[in-house]
Amino acid sequence: MSEIKLNRYVAGCVFFVTLLVYILTLSKTVGFWYVGEFIAVAVLLQVPHPPGSPLFILLGRIASVIPTFADIAARVHIMSATASVVGILFTYLVSVKVITHLRGAILSASDRIITYGSSVIAALALAFSTTYWANSIEAEVYGLSMLFTTAIIWLVLRWSEKSDEPHNEKYLLLIAYLIGLSVGVHLLAVLT
Repeated sequence: MSEIKLNRYVAGCVFFVTLLVYILTLSKTVGFWYVGEFIAVAVLLQVPHPPGSPLFILLGRIASVIPTFADIAARVHIMSATASVVGILFTYLVSVKVITHLRGAILSASDRIITYGSSVIAALALAFSTTYWANSIEAEVYGLSMLFTTAIIWLVLRWSEKSDEPHNEKYLLLIAYLIGLSVGVHLLAVLT
């Protein structure tokens, strides 16, 4: 099996394991603190507390009209959980790129175990940490914010690999676009 296929297979396993656990532990109704506010403003297309999160609200509105669950709150929760899972997928991919950059190319079975095993541990450790997990199974902006943050970091690493090739500017433009979009969710991605 080629390294690309193996990497994709392991990334898919991380994605589906995390998605399954998040769906099984998904909050079934409105939670505490800002969750109720975010669900209400998403359904009614209102304005939440400052600084606001217009992209999250629009995506929440779309999620609220898709009949996945009987409870509208659970529909918005599943959007947040899905975004968090994709953020975990990017965490895995970032870890693979960083380890490969530090250790060099994957040449042996032990290199595969070290690179992919360490990346799986890193991604799942984040996925099942108390704070990340709690914010992933309810309608909060942090899961979508982490998706943007990890995607931007992955794109930065991808651009770094291809910076000497022609048309590498497409990565920089996509990074700038994602940073602009992420401001509509949370300001965390601006730090990247």
